[in-house]
Amino acid sequence: MDTRTAERPDTTPAPAAPPAGVIAVVAHRKKTFGGGLDELRSRLVAAGVGRLLWYEVPKSRKAPKRVRAALDEGAELVLVWGGDGMVQRCADALAGSGVPMGILPAGTANLFAVNLGIPVDLPEAVRIALHGRRRELDLGRINGEHFAVMAGAGFDGDLIRDADRQLKGRFGRIAYVWTGLRHVRGECVRTRIRVDGADWFDDEASCVLFGNVGTITGGIPAFDDARPDDGALEVGVSTASGAVDWARTLGRMAAGRSEESPFVRITRGRKIKVRFDAPKTYELDGGARGKAKRLKVKVVPGALTVCCPDPAD
Repeated sequence: MDTRTAERPDTTPAPAAPPAGVIAVVAHRKKTFGGGLDELRSRLVAAGVGRLLWYEVPKSRKAPKRVRAALDEGAELVLVWGGDGMVQRCADALAGSGVPMGILPAGTANLFAVNLGIPVDLPEAVRIALHGRRRELDLGRINGEHFAVMAGAGFDGDLIRDADRQLKGRFGRIAYVWTGLRHVRGECVRTRIRVDGADWFDDEASCVLFGNVGTITGGIPAFDDARPDDGALEVGVSTASGAVDWARTLGRMAAGRSEESPFVRITRGRKIKVRFDAPKTYELDGGARGKAKRLKVKVVPGALTVCCPDPAD
């Protein structure tokens, strides 16, 4: 089944003029980046921001309330300070609003920023947020919640749930592989997947992934053809069940050759329904969300406007 779609033409407007309107900062106060939040405030004031709304949160799950408050206050741009979890929570609240998001990658994992070419450099990230081109990008939606990078269930969900935060901060993708070793003996579960209304997979599986961009959790290039503006999601399923199977699978994924693995199938679609015979932990953008026997996943085209580097940057 060919579920590929033509990419939408780039109709994004020219870079914005110097900011003079209402700009909101929604920041995870425990994340560090450059000279910190004090430097960020100084740079925004020096840039001539007309009105600055400032919100700090101790946990990413508290960010959506602040984003909604910023929108109620008339924010014309929301700057998000944090990692992928923070970006995901804010993207979920901003979806469909038309208000642009500027990403200031202050987390231990910044996969959405990496995929978009936003550097871990505070002055440059601020410049892109204030003056970069605005792109309308797709989001995925799983069981009612938006994600920007990826979602997954099974092996991936267990891995995310159990990965130690301190370990992730120190060792990056190695932490995920280390944690994954605890789950290689996990049994495959009967999994049924329908893509755009047609049966696609019905067999034992250990992991199901949905990708909006190419590089996913742990910095692994899992989906070579994924783009966040093509109106579709990549869908992958793995039948790997033991240490040897997963070593071969992860090795090929890390080398950017996922499609060559005998334990992986990949397709592309707009609406996906998954049913497991037993509840599986699922995650989105690196955050575990509990267990479910059914997943409803779809792409939401152009749901989020993001400040991105110019093509020549």
